[in-house]
Amino acid sequence: MAKRLVHLIFPQKLIKEPVIFTMARKFEVIPNVRRAKVTETVGEMVLELDGAEAALEKGVAYLTQQGVKVEPIVGDIVE
Repeated sequence: MAKRLVHLIFPQKLIKEPVIFTMARKFEVIPNVRRAKVTETVGEMVLELDGAEAALEKGVAYLTQQGVKVEPIVGDIVE
């Protein structure tokens, strides 16, 4: 199992869509929400993703294809 910490920025059109759930089910990735901030216009989330390395790659690619901006985080910003 690999772990990856990512910062996600959701455009307004995706705020109410279950993109994290869909990614988790489709690619067998376990998301752990470390931080989240959602408003009417934008959603931001820090997720710790657990899964096989190939599954993480596919999951992140899926989020990007859906329109989510995915930024890798080095280190643990939530102490």
